Amino acid sequence: MIKMVNAEVVRTGNENNVNLIRRFTKRVQGSGVLPRVRSIRYSSRKQSEYVKKKKTLKVLKRREEVNELIKMGKMVENTRGPKKK
Repeated sequence: MIKMVNAEVVRTGNENNVNLIRRFTKRVQGSGVLPRVRSIRYSSRKQSEYVKKKKTLKVLKRREEVNELIKMGKMVENTRGPKKK
């Protein structure tokens, strides 16, 4: 379980806003919240076996439909090769 860390800064005496923001920024950097959030930002869960099978069956079904349409002359076959990276 991930423990939540909150960076809290309380204004002291006659401290100005710039110093308060600077202290808050240092506290956030020290807590390590931002690197952790950035590391998990774009990661995704692994697909389950069921989802993989369902997706594969959908692709195969669509491929069969396209081949059938090509045979009946309702669709033009793509004569170009695969796209290059």
